[in-house]
Amino acid sequence: MKKLLVGLVLLSFVVFAFAKVNFGSTQMTPAAEREFMIRLLGDFSKSSGVEIEFLNFEYTDLLSRVEAEQKAGKVVLNLIADLQSGLYTMGSSGLLTDLSSVNFQGKTFVSTFERYTYAGKEKVFFPWLQATYAMAINKKAFDYLPKGLTQQDVMNATEKWTYDSLLEWAKNMQEKTKQPQLGFPLGPKGLWHRFLHGYIYPSYTGAQATKFDSVKAIDMWNYLRELFKYVHPACTTWDNMDQPLLRGEVMIAWDHTARIKQAIVERPNDFVVVPVPRGPMGRGYIIVLVGLSIPKNANMDEPLKVIDFLTSPKAQNAILENLGFFPVVQEAAGQIPEGGLKILAQGVVSQSSAPDSIVCFIPGLGAKGGEFSETYRMAFTRIVFNKEDPVKVIGELGEKIRQIFKEVGAPLPEPDSSLF
Repeated sequence: MKKLLVGLVLLSFVVFAFAKVNFGSTQMTPAAEREFMIRLLGDFSKSSGVEIEFLNFEYTDLLSRVEAEQKAGKVVLNLIADLQSGLYTMGSSGLLTDLSSVNFQGKTFVSTFERYTYAGKEKVFFPWLQATYAMAINKKAFDYLPKGLTQQDVMNATEKWTYDSLLEWAKNMQEKTKQPQLGFPLGPKGLWHRFLHGYIYPSYTGAQATKFDSVKAIDMWNYLRELFKYVHPACTTWDNMDQPLLRGEVMIAWDHTARIKQAIVERPNDFVVVPVPRGPMGRGYIIVLVGLSIPKNANMDEPLKVIDFLTSPKAQNAILENLGFFPVVQEAAGQIPEGGLKILAQGVVSQSSAPDSIVCFIPGLGAKGGEFSETYRMAFTRIVFNKEDPVKVIGELGEKIRQIFKEVGAPLPEPDSSLF
């Protein structure tokens, strides 16, 4: 009898230990974010019976840990969260479980993101969170739309919503209001360089960096020269676009969603958030994509329950409200309460759902990241403000861009070949 009891106790211990999810994450590392995640996961544990331990890692440390566990044949971390680039690296190295056969009912993941969940033919993660940059528009601006462009074209990212139509729109607004109504964050701490390398460059050339000094890039620089006739001159002092929007200095602005959020939340009836325009090659934009993966040889049952929960509309919207990351499932956007957050989320999801998307990720260049960004800003200043010959400028700086990637041993970011 005693042996039977001992056996049952040991068996229950093994089952309990087996059911535990050790969740290693490079995300939610700041104290406030970590505390929120522990509460969110704790609530799920109480309702599901799944025990979860949330463990934070630096990017390189998580990779090293997963590699070491696979080499030792002892998997302890059975669920991980990381940026798309990190998960792709692990998946390409054979460290992650193929999730191709997993299907969560009642969820429509944004199709744009699905393309990036594969390493070869294996699906190595599910999308979890996104952050991005978009355009905020004062509804009054729709009174000045150019001929042939409608509000629905802009809101729904149709083929008519182009950089050429943005130029016509900006010209109309300036001529009719007698002041420039388009704004970008060109201040010393503004994120203008992200627009250059991750938005307009791929929209015109199909790539962030590989075609920096191409013929198509010359067309883009000539376009920016024309566009900046209608951009507010105070933009060189603006780091965030929420205040210029709230002060009524501009009616259309581009920025990181976190930097336009205040305007939308304070006056949700006055503003909308919309996808960026498209260029000759497509609609280029940056996403910060976080995914959820299961290391190879791990038990999948309990980790899949956690993934199912974290990608549910309830969890997605709780994370949006508390941390500012946006949903990756379309059903979540439809369940956000009315107000500023819903306006932000709808614009972000519309942008990431656009069929002509050219998705860009910020290159991982370590200490050279600042030099990379500054090179684009330098090209802009010389060509647009100083009126230098664009052929000469991009010819000089193109080699500098390539050298930066060479020095850190990083591949030049390629365009999404599925679009060409």
